[in-house]
Order: sequence, then C-alpha cells, then structure tokens
Amino acid sequence: MSPPSILPPSLLLLPLPLLALAGSAIAHDHDGVTIPEGQHTTDDPLDAILWLHILLMTTAFGLLYPLGMVLGLVRNRFHVPVQIGASCVAILGWFLGHAHGGRQFEDGNAHSAYAPFLATGVVVQVVLGVYLKLHLERGWHGRIRGVVVTAHGVVGRVMPVATWVQMLFGGITALGFCHADHLGQCLAHFIMGSSFIAYAIVMTLMTLIGQAWLRRQGRAPEFWDSLIIAVWGFVNTFTEHRWGQSWSHGDYQHTSMGIVWWCAGLLGLWLSRGRNSEARRNLIPSIVIFLTGWAMSSHVQHLEFSTKVHAVFGYTLMAAGLTRLIEIAFVLRDRSARPNGEPSTFQHLPPYLLIASGFLFMGANEEMLHMLHELGVDHVSYLLILYSTAFLLYLFVQILVYVYATNTKKDAPAGAVNGSAGGGGGRRRLGLPPIETRGREEEFELEGLLSDDERERVLDSARTRVGRDEEEGEARMKEAI
Repeated sequence: MSPPSILPPSLLLLPLPLLALAGSAIAHDHDGVTIPEGQHTTDDPLDAILWLHILLMTTAFGLLYPLGMVLGLVRNRFHVPVQIGASCVAILGWFLGHAHGGRQFEDGNAHSAYAPFLATGVVVQVVLGVYLKLHLERGWHGRIRGVVVTAHGVVGRVMPVATWVQMLFGGITALGFCHADHLGQCLAHFIMGSSFIAYAIVMTLMTLIGQAWLRRQGRAPEFWDSLIIAVWGFVNTFTEHRWGQSWSHGDYQHTSMGIVWWCAGLLGLWLSRGRNSEARRNLIPSIVIFLTGWAMSSHVQHLEFSTKVHAVFGYTLMAAGLTRLIEIAFVLRDRSARPNGEPSTFQHLPPYLLIASGFLFMGANEEMLHMLHELGVDHVSYLLILYSTAFLLYLFVQILVYVYATNTKKDAPAGAVNGSAGGGGGRRRLGLPPIETRGREEEFELEGLLSDDERERVLDSARTRVGRDEEEGEARMKEAI
C-alpha cells in the first residue's frame, strides 16, 4: 500500500472560500439602484469587471472543470492540479461578479438564485476530492471509501450539466429576457436547443469511444434514441396546449409534432429489436429529426428576420437527419461501426449539424431576434456567429474525447484471431505471424455488391489464406523449438 499523500495546508483550506462565496451569493444586492418599470435590468452597458467575470467563469466552469472531469475518469495525474486551478479561477471570478459596476440586475434573478446550488456542488466535489487524495484507507475510512469514490464521480458528471444551466441563466439575466409572457417560449427554445446539443454530444461519444458500452448493453444506438423520442413526444403532446383554453396555431403545430415523435419512437423501439433479440440499426430517429426540421422551417413568424432564422434552423436540422440516415444506411451499412473501428469523416457531420441546430434554436427566441432586429443586425451575420459557436463547441468535445481515448486502453477488435483468449493479455502468441486482414476488410466492404457465387469464392479464398498462415506459423514454431 502506498503511503498517505501529504497535502499542503492551502489545499485543505480550499473549500473555505467557496463556502463563504456560496453564502455571499445570497446576500449580494444592489442597494440604491432603480430599475425602469417593466424592465429587469438597467440600461447601462456591461462594464469591464463584469466582462472579466464572464471570461473567468467560462474558463473555470466551461473549460477547466470539464477537462478535469475527463482527467479524473482516466485517473490522470493532472486531474487534481486542473481542478485546483479551476477552483482558484472560479473564486476570483465570483469576487468580480459581486464588485462590478455598469448594468445592474433585479434581486432574485435566476442567475443569482441558482449560484448557491452550483457553489454547493463545487464545494462537495472539492471536499470529496481532498478526502480521496489523503488516501485514508484504515478502519472506517476503508469502509466508506467506495461510497466517497462513487459520490465524487457522480457529482463530477453532474457538474457540466449544472454549469451549462448556470451559463444560460447568466446570458438570460444579462439581457433581461424570459419574463412574463415570454417565459413559455423562452423555456421551449432553451430546453429543446440544449437537448439537440446534448444528443449530439452523446452521439459523438457513442461513435468514438462508446462501442464497447453498446456491445455490453446489447442495444443499438437507435434504441436509446427512440426511447427518448417517444418519452419526449408524450410530454409534448400533453403539455404544449393549456387545457381548457382555445387552441391556437402554435398549439396545433407543437402538439402534432409531439404526436409524431411518440408514434415514431414506438416504431423505432420495435425495429431496434431483431428476430433473435439482437441489436438492429434503423432509420426512424433520423426520419424524425428530418420531419422536425421540415416542420420548423415552415413556421411563419411575426418578423421577417425571425422567419428567416427559423427557416435556416429547420434546414440545418433536416440536414442533420439526412446525414444521419446516410451514415447508417450507406456509410456503416447497418453495422455499429466500420470494420477497422475508426470513424469516417462523414460521421462528424450529423453531430456537428445537431449542435448547430441547438444553437440556432436557442438563438431564435423572440426577444433575442427582436433586439437584433432593432439593432439593425442582418440574419446572415447572426447565423454565421451561431455556426461559429457550434464549431468551437464541437472542437472542445473532440479535444475531451481525444484526452479520454489517449489515456485509456483500446478494446481488442472483435474477431481478432491471435487475441487474449489464451491468456496472452492481448499480445500475439510467439511464433504465429500476424494474419493479414486488409484484404478481408476490403472484401467485407463489398458486401451487398457480390453475387452468391462470387461471395462463396471470396470466403473460400479467405479460409485458405488463414489456414496457410496458421500452418506456416506452426512450422516456424517447430523450427524455433
């Protein structure tokens, strides 16, 4: 057993400033500030201190904490230093958030009300991390260590979602949006837009590093897609219209879309199950995404600016559904992955387009579009900024996946001949030459283009080549002995 780590006293005191800040977030107010009637912020611009607060908090919670989470998942030695650095940046940003001038905000806004909960999560994460770093494993410490490890991991995984919500609250509060009659449509845009982005991130994880998990579950990706689509459709069907009131044009559109989702989701669940209960790919989620994009592109808005933005959002979502369909049917040919295990360049299109769709839909809320219209911003410039933001987020997701993949052992490819079945730990047995697989992978890629006779000749050729390689390997082993 390794000796207990000796931590500097400063690390043990790290949670104390965070605890104090959690309380100061509740006590923070702006005495003597008059907010105009009917508004939720003053008309002053954001000052430099508040911009610095935004920059530091985005760096800490949007970049460093997610990176630290991934480093923790792979048990990298830089996990603790990154988390400590993120906490220090967050503490500095918190102080600046309570010392700014310029634009002031009403008390009890969503951003300040949610801050103590986020701070509590950070404090819990830091305390659990410090406890684990002490390596206390004797007595009752050993009995609870497993629980602490699990809790530390769960909180670490929840923090990115909680951080995303807080960043959205920050933007909404800074602009004074989502109040009174605007609350409903604001919630719809931000929740659905965030769902598209989350779906894209999960799709990326399943494509790049999630194949082993899918094999263990025995489910195709479309099973989980269809399940979420069905549940979400049921929710939309019964919540988009306020029962007891007259039906509006928007009620018909959103309710009918919910019906399509749960009907298609049920079909997708059924098609994900093959004859012998094996996992089967299907195109239903892709079709649902395409239909949703088509419906959204046809939504007529009060402003021409808004109509154009919604149309581009719909076209982008249609492209995401179409590229996902092409990926499953023609790139992967109903397989869960390519024979060599590496994703094709085409497979990056669906998740990026979904991320872009999420940002476009969040940015299409009526208050934001009305403000941009009043400022004279054209829809093309605005859309290009949103697409650029999607590029940056997808880049960051790829970086995190790369960090995870390069710090974990790769799974042995399915069907490996000289693998670890004999206890070799994944290494090739002495004396057996590596079997050339490139030709057979190319033959596998021709599946569906060969006749029955041609396919049989290809299989016979492959069997003969494998047998010849094994005989040559045994001969070399006898000579070595």
